[in-house]
Amino acid sequence: MTRIGSKEELILYLLNGLGNKISPKFERCTGISSSRLEILHELCRSDEINQSTLQKCIDIDSAAITRHLKQLEADGMVTRRRNPDDNRVTFVRLTEEGRRRIGAYTAEKELFIRQILHGFSEEEVHVLADMLERMQNNI
Repeated sequence: MTRIGSKEELILYLLNGLGNKISPKFERCTGISSSRLEILHELCRSDEINQSTLQKCIDIDSAAITRHLKQLEADGMVTRRRNPDDNRVTFVRLTEEGRRRIGAYTAEKELFIRQILHGFSEEEVHVLADMLERMQNNI
């Protein structure tokens, strides 16, 4: 077992542990990774988007966006097409299947959030969100 020397070290240890547990648990509960769900939500906001622009909106690297989009395309949730004027540019669009499935994923996400915040008051959630945002900004 890791020896925790201070409250600050404990916070770092707990945050790291949460980070390691949340992603796989989220995917098991919702049926989709949080990154892919974020991609689908972003695609819902636009009719069609340049893959590079989407990558910047989601804030992931180019290899990751390509990997996620290939899987979403294989699952029938997105389509990709090359720009006929510039073959280096790829446009991405949500399919009807993607639109249909995003509602179920969103409902599962909300259930997951309620589960991990069970027992927290509205004020505690607000304070926690503020503290985590401040920590993220510090990083």
